[in-house]
Amino acid sequence: MGRYWRIFREFFRACFVEELEYRSEFLSNLLSSFFGIGIAILTVKIFFYQTDQLGGWTYADVLVLLGVFNTLRGLIDFALRPNMPRLLEHIRKGTLDYILTKPVDSMFYVSFRHLMFWRLIDVLLGLGVIGYGLVQQHYMPSLLDVAMFVISIGSSFVLIYALWMMLMTTSFWVIRIDDLSFIFDSFFETARFPSGMYRGWLRIILTYVLPAAVITNMPALSLLGRWNVVTTAVSVGIAGFFLWLSHRFWRFALRSYTSASS
Repeated sequence: MGRYWRIFREFFRACFVEELEYRSEFLSNLLSSFFGIGIAILTVKIFFYQTDQLGGWTYADVLVLLGVFNTLRGLIDFALRPNMPRLLEHIRKGTLDYILTKPVDSMFYVSFRHLMFWRLIDVLLGLGVIGYGLVQQHYMPSLLDVAMFVISIGSSFVLIYALWMMLMTTSFWVIRIDDLSFIFDSFFETARFPSGMYRGWLRIILTYVLPAAVITNMPALSLLGRWNVVTTAVSVGIAGFFLWLSHRFWRFALRSYTSASS
């Protein structure tokens, strides 16, 4: 684990130096992020002009949920989005050969080699919206609540990574699909809203089959004092299982890879 942490630090340093060459873009990206979160809050406000609850969640609760969603999206755009679409290009062009020859796990390398630092702005804005929602709720999370929140949001990130990685790994067989990421984005957007607003078979799918609805709901409920240690431990187990499954699927897919040299 220590070895991979050192490798990630090198990725971090190299990408940070690279982004410093384009500092003029930082301000425009900052304004774009502020505009985006402002529109999202306004949309939630419009919903609550017509109702007092949304899927059993109050306005303050949904603000916390929105903050969690924005935080996770910032982490995804920082670490995952710059890398996942590149996998398709590596397979098409045969440049995956160079990665497979490196003395490091290939799935780790293709997942975290490129980082987009300005997207961390969204993480900070998301945490700010969470704080605003808690103030509106007049609720102060306990240390246990905060601990469960950190564990839950970490589990959610791992689960998102595992599911997206399995989706992108199918490009070993269906390389003509140009934007598998669009499928993931459509899936992740469902996590913006409370799981209680979904009904029937859609709620079953988004809760038990493709657990998009619980990805953001878990951390939000943790901060609101409506989660417990047992369910937090279960979420860690689920995330760990899907991470293991995604790695096994990756190893299986590599058997179908035809390198540029073969």
